[in-house]
Amino acid sequence: MFTVDNLKKSLQLFKEKIDKNKDYLSELDTPIGDGDHGNNMARGMEAVSESLQSKEPETVQDIFKLTAMALISKVGGASGPLYGTAMMEMAKASAATSDALPILEAGLAGIEKRGNSQPGEKTMLDEWAPAIEAIKKGTLTDAALESAVEATKEIAATKGRASYVGERSIGHIDPGAMSSLYFFQSLMEAGVFDA
Repeated sequence: MFTVDNLKKSLQLFKEKIDKNKDYLSELDTPIGDGDHGNNMARGMEAVSESLQSKEPETVQDIFKLTAMALISKVGGASGPLYGTAMMEMAKASAATSDALPILEAGLAGIEKRGNSQPGEKTMLDEWAPAIEAIKKGTLTDAALESAVEATKEIAATKGRASYVGERSIGHIDPGAMSSLYFFQSLMEAGVFDA
């Protein structure tokens, strides 16, 4: 379940992972995108961190809402609106429950709707959907997350900027799926699924 403490810790860990791997994320984005996913996400998570520190939200819903607003306003390309929409939908869902699964399912549905996309099109959904399935089964592990990211190599992109290169996107990991791996790892490390 989400608590104020474990959600704040999750976002701090997510920021640290993005900062540490921003060059790698941009490197993944270069052959199939515009090469700025890492820098965009780092700028967005810096804004999230500043917002949470200055506004000191006291509920899970408010934390998700501030995170959404910071990401939408600071992350360029498709990632800002997609991550921001996920966080905003999770804010709405967290008004009714603190259980992680329905909140994350709301985030997934938000990404699908905003991106007009489904899993299997080489997007961040190809990490979110398998991760949520694993949470349902109680089998979420680092290995499961890594396996889902690796599987994006085999998919020809049909959505987003990567779809411009079509079949040539095969063989490349989707950068949005990789940054999503860091998000789910952060939730695990912060203890969101322990209760």
